[in-house]
Amino acid sequence: MPDYSNCPPRLILASSSRYRRELLERLCIPFDVIVPAVDEAPLAAETPEATALRLAEAKARAVAANLAGDARALVIGSDQVATYDGLQIGKPGTHEKALAQLRAMRGREVRFHSALCLFDSGTAAAQTVDVITEVRFRDLPDADLDAYLRAETPYDVAGSAKSEGLGIALLEAIESDDPTALVGLPLIALTRMLLAAGYPLFGAR
Repeated sequence: MPDYSNCPPRLILASSSRYRRELLERLCIPFDVIVPAVDEAPLAAETPEATALRLAEAKARAVAANLAGDARALVIGSDQVATYDGLQIGKPGTHEKALAQLRAMRGREVRFHSALCLFDSGTAAAQTVDVITEVRFRDLPDADLDAYLRAETPYDVAGSAKSEGLGIALLEAIESDDPTALVGLPLIALTRMLLAAGYPLFGAR
């Protein structure tokens, strides 16, 4: 295991998501944000888990590939895919698509795959994991779903359910090993990876 006690590596979040940035800020460690150039479309016949894991690693590797110099960096990539009845649910982008998503999911069990990759640019080692969250949606009327969307505008969130805000009222139950996974960045898994990589999690201030 590398010894970073004297000179910790640069930590980079490979994401355009403000939600992931806000989650990573909870750890009170220094990091940079670089937006990766990655096509997030799923491949034909690809499972939701495979899509999330592939894109999480692709984002981390894309950013690492463009780093200048020989300094070691740990790059965090993450991707989330929601699914029910074998169908993948992505970011809606518009109010109409978000409303259609919520109508389809009400009263149902939905599985969220929150994939994470920590890529070490110095060793080219990639740690990956898929953290699964099971969510049961309430059977709410269209008027409530529409009001929620206009209040939160969660059009950049997979499944349109922003659980850290008013979206929690859409849900009957959440089952997960990591409460931050549903928001988009599984911090329990990430801190485990950082410690395994030798990152001074409690001393990098």
